[in-house]
Amino acid sequence: MLNISRKFRFLCRPCVTVLVVPFLTFCISTRAQTWPSAPLPEAPKPQPPVTLKEMPLNILKDQGAIWSSPVRIRDKDLRYLVPLGLGVTLAIATDHQAMTEVVSQNPSFNNTATNASNVLVAPFVAAPVVMYAAGHFVDNDHARETGILSGEALLDAAVVEQGMKLIFWRERPGVDDSKGKFFQTDVGWDSSFPSNHSMLAWSSAAVLADEYPGRWKALGIYGAATGVSLARVLGQQHFPSDVLVGSAFGWMIGHYVYKKHHRWHNPMSR
Repeated sequence: MLNISRKFRFLCRPCVTVLVVPFLTFCISTRAQTWPSAPLPEAPKPQPPVTLKEMPLNILKDQGAIWSSPVRIRDKDLRYLVPLGLGVTLAIATDHQAMTEVVSQNPSFNNTATNASNVLVAPFVAAPVVMYAAGHFVDNDHARETGILSGEALLDAAVVEQGMKLIFWRERPGVDDSKGKFFQTDVGWDSSFPSNHSMLAWSSAAVLADEYPGRWKALGIYGAATGVSLARVLGQQHFPSDVLVGSAFGWMIGHYVYKKHHRWHNPMSR
């Protein structure tokens, strides 16, 4: 029975990769529909601003695009899927070693890192309310749109993350000597894969960085999101593959929401 169990777990790891990687294609397949390959000859025409009333329907459309993405896989997508698949596979294969031999298991250090992840993720979660309120009080369409779209990205990320947790049912690093076994139904909603903090941080960060482009802005925004992901591993809350998939999915969801739904354009650029 022990040999059969080990063989089953060995076979499950590539299965997890096969299940995860197709979702990564949703931004590839939808990006072609929302991002022109060449600059438009004329400046974009004014459009009505994004409103809160549109968010529920937009979220439903977003979820449809995300979960149906596997049916849109094409040969050209392999240049993205292959590296992503290899990265996820390598991360899963080395998760146990990373958590037992590389990451500290000192409770004080782990608690500090966990608290740091909670502090770092807070601004990303608060961004929708802060930006929308700021835009409302000063009558700034750009800030209002940023608040709405970052909120939409966060909700999209939360739905996808919870759905994946209930599909993969992965044990957390603190269980069973950090073996990180998948498909353990007893973990329920507390599944480790993917990282919730990482997914929320990167989905919000992608919208913020797209709405307010700039090298130093992007460095600060994505630097903070990276800090969230690293802190979840250092806190022994998630495996490296959990935060890798969570960060990648979060970034793609946020980037997709911006490309699909943003309307504000700087009048000074026309």
